[in-house]
Amino acid sequence: MMQKLLVREWLKDNRARGARLLQKLVQEDSTRGKESIAQAIVIEKCRQLGLELDIWEIGQASLFEHPAFFSDRKDFKGNPNLVAVLKGEGGGKSIILNGHIDVVPPGDYQTWKDDPFSGHIQGGRLFGRGTTDMKGGNVALLFAMESLIANKIKLKGDVIFQSVIEEESGGAGTLAAVLRGYKADGAIIPEPTNMKLFPKQQGSMWFRISVKGKGAHGGTRYEGVSAIEKMMLVIQSLLQLEKDRNARISDPLYKSIPIPIPINIGKIQSGEWPSSVPDIATIEGRMGVAPDEIMENAQKDMEDCLKALCQQDSWFKEHSPTIEWFGGRWLPGSVENDHPLMECLTQGFIEVKHQPPIIEASPWGTDGGILSSVSNTPVVVFGPGVTEVAHHSNEYIVLEDMFAAAEIIAYCLLDWCGVAE
Repeated sequence: MMQKLLVREWLKDNRARGARLLQKLVQEDSTRGKESIAQAIVIEKCRQLGLELDIWEIGQASLFEHPAFFSDRKDFKGNPNLVAVLKGEGGGKSIILNGHIDVVPPGDYQTWKDDPFSGHIQGGRLFGRGTTDMKGGNVALLFAMESLIANKIKLKGDVIFQSVIEEESGGAGTLAAVLRGYKADGAIIPEPTNMKLFPKQQGSMWFRISVKGKGAHGGTRYEGVSAIEKMMLVIQSLLQLEKDRNARISDPLYKSIPIPIPINIGKIQSGEWPSSVPDIATIEGRMGVAPDEIMENAQKDMEDCLKALCQQDSWFKEHSPTIEWFGGRWLPGSVENDHPLMECLTQGFIEVKHQPPIIEASPWGTDGGILSSVSNTPVVVFGPGVTEVAHHSNEYIVLEDMFAAAEIIAYCLLDWCGVAE
């Protein structure tokens, strides 16, 4: 198809521009609550492309009241959502291209070789917080659209580009876009998949478990009950629960993932004095949810696990652990392996890479669960980022992959939306 040749040549000729755009985005710190400047760069780019812009600050009552909303942030002023639409001529399928502008904090600066927001380029890689997760994917989306616009290729279906906030904290930005009325016949999210196709996305949610003990002097610790020691029993039970839940997973897309739906303990806190027996201990963590699992059923698994522990331990019979579901919550989602959007991306991948793509299930949650569950929009997660360095120091993206992803996505837009005569 002549259009695909034009797209390929344009992307080949404009790689330096693409790298500069990504560098500019990465050099702006868009951690939570500071998304505005990086978002302004994206807005200006979309304005230059002639897209129809919808820019708004999220936080309407319908968002806070929706059951899929989970966030400890209530004020989003100054950090807007963006939807930019490339209108089709009519008669074709529509598609959402969804990316998030927020990034996680850089962590310990001492572990970075360069400044986390340097955008340093070396050896075909661009370094910095957010390169992989997921500003590189966002640039791939923008350049996929620009490759069509620059070549005056008109599509039949609408392309709905979304640059949202709050993905890293539960997906409030994407949920706000859904509640604003944006939906489509399909969606692509370019999270860092190492150029693999993810038709299935794990869900996840945060939990907090507290255990009571009985305080005493450390010299006569036998007169107390250590909350830390009791929490160790809880942790052992959670590890067994993780094994039991993962034993149920038989989907072949998880065959190369050692723990498909992990239970991760990310924080632990207890005690105030080395010579005292601690009377309370608290852990916080993340529970993975299978793509086809109901969130409430996963919660019940953990709650039942704690109830069983109360039957086995005499202290817990009188002082049962408490559990709270709080903060981050990512809905699971999935499409069939042979869904037309999967076939469209697969064909584009073969045309660009000259080999079939690797198809797996996502090891983490994305905003795709909101799109598929709340707006009934089929989602495939596919992006150029390096999975292993997401949220790590010295995060980077391979620029060659970013442009290959842009080409694959552009081909998919041509086939999915249809080319207008």
